[in-house]
Amino acid sequence: MDVCIRRMKACEIDSALDLAWEVFQAFEAADYGAQGTAAFYQSIHDPHWRATLRIYGAFAQVQLVGVLAARNHGGHIALFFVKGAYHRQGIGRRLFAHLLQDSPASAISVNAAPYAVPVYRRLGFAQTDAEQVRDGIRYTPMLFLRCAKAPGPHAR
Repeated sequence: MDVCIRRMKACEIDSALDLAWEVFQAFEAADYGAQGTAAFYQSIHDPHWRATLRIYGAFAQVQLVGVLAARNHGGHIALFFVKGAYHRQGIGRRLFAHLLQDSPASAISVNAAPYAVPVYRRLGFAQTDAEQVRDGIRYTPMLFLRCAKAPGPHAR
């Protein structure tokens, strides 16, 4: 499948957050209950929070099929969603690879939703603490550490 990954423009942010909300409702809302679902909805509609995000989109033809949003210069993943019809096709892996290329962060953290923990494990994240709940939102803190490059043959 031909998919283009790129940083999204300001005028595209609403469509990215609409996709996040759509996928959240389909795959995660049941794990959160009314309080967590309301907290998630409020966060993606908070203009101050939205202003902190660097958002990447995955486009199949012209259709947006996945988003990854990061904060802290790419050091923390805030949103990571792929439409259900596009799951297990490598789109999430490609979005994450794009973040890695674009971010100087040596470590990337995420508060993974229960549904996403196995996905993050496959990407190389490790759990750093037990599952937690805040404002009705269940999450597992996880961390991805970049491997240090081995010194070249002329290093001393």
